[in-house]
Amino acid sequence: MKLFIKTLFVSLAMILFVITGCSNGKEDEGEYIEVQKRIGDENKYEDFKEITDNKQVQKVKDIILNRDDWKNAKVDMVRPADYKFAFQSKNPKSSEKAVLYEIWISPNKDKLEVVRGVDQYVRLNVENSTDLFEILTGEKLSDF
Repeated sequence: MKLFIKTLFVSLAMILFVITGCSNGKEDEGEYIEVQKRIGDENKYEDFKEITDNKQVQKVKDIILNRDDWKNAKVDMVRPADYKFAFQSKNPKSSEKAVLYEIWISPNKDKLEVVRGVDQYVRLNVENSTDLFEILTGEKLSDF
């Protein structure tokens, strides 16, 4: 009887390890970010970068999505956005529509202004601007 209980316990433990190992991180692997860069001074963009690293995608989400300072406002900028990006699903069957984020670099090159969709606006602080710009472009904001 003791042998049966030990065998059962070990078997259940092994099954739990397998289930945990197979499901670890699956919810984070569902998205990537497509970044576009403006070409010249016109409203034309080219594909610039694809961010597939789960940690970087999550960091961008932390900076952009988990904010309570988005303002409902339609903004009219003096030039087209410097960059555009959207979270994309890796699941081809996903019916979620990607929300477009447009980014303008401030004249002092220390902050980013972001428009989400058509009517939401936020100005990021220096730290978040620096982190977001580095992830999206691979460059330093101050070097732009």
